[in-house]
Formats: sequence, C-alpha cells, structure tokens
Amino acid sequence: MKLLQLLEQDCTMTPEQLASMADMSVEEVKAAIKRYEEEKIILGYKAIVDWDRTDREAVTALIEVKVTPQRGDGFDRVAERIYQYDEVESVYLMSGAYDLTVIISGRTLKEVAQFVGERLSTLEDVTGTATHFILHKYKEKHLIFEKQEKQPKEWIFS
Repeated sequence: MKLLQLLEQDCTMTPEQLASMADMSVEEVKAAIKRYEEEKIILGYKAIVDWDRTDREAVTALIEVKVTPQRGDGFDRVAERIYQYDEVESVYLMSGAYDLTVIISGRTLKEVAQFVGERLSTLEDVTGTATHFILHKYKEKHLIFEKQEKQPKEWIFS
C-alpha cells in the first residue's frame, strides 16, 4: 500500500527514491510496479496541469445524469456508452438524487452544451441531466492550484 500511495502522490519518483521511502529494495519496487501494471491496479500515469496558466481555452462541466438501469446490467451498459465519448474525462456511479456523474471538457460553453443536448441526453436510457460548469479549480487529486499573481495594470498616456 505504501508504494501505491507514493506513486499516487508523485509518479515521477525514481525506483531508488520509492525504495527508500517504502522500505523496499529497488528490485522489489520494480517488480511490484510491473505487477501492479499487469494486474491493472495502476491504470496509467498522468500529469495534473493548471490549464488556467496557459493560453489554452477550455471549459469543464460536471453533469448529473439520471438513467434507467438495465435488467442484468444495472448501470454498467449506459455508463460504458457514455465513457466511450472523447469529451468524457470521468464517469462515476453515485448514490442520491441522480445516478451518474459525468465530467467532460470542451473548448467552449457552446461545445459542452451541444454535447449534452445532442449526444448525452439523447441516449435511450438517459432520463435527465443537470449541467454544472466548473468556474475555478482550487484543488484536484490532493494538489492545490495556487493563485496566479495579478499582473500590474499598465497605463498608457498619449
């Protein structure tokens, strides 16, 4: 467990660093990582990027989705149909007022709205959606998005 926690915190650490922090040998770390990857315990490695600090324009939305569960498959079949779309970053089965949470990204509000209106809400088993646009990220995957320093205003007099 310690090795997995360390990798989740920072997957860029070397096997030597991981071995030291997890009280393991380097060979044990390498073998464990290989096994975790083969057994799909580790699904991939990904950087968390603060896109607000770049020139890229993007919109992220959290969509609450109500669905009709299917006999024998429950929510799995409709969740699988939804997560096949390129725009979809994450899909979660939820308890409470709605069934699935879908996180998507697009270039514009219009692009996200079109995805919801034309692709997601038209799926046969989807009975309702509620879209929430993410206005600002403060923390994600245990990482805090630091405030950007405000640029001083420039005054131009002619």
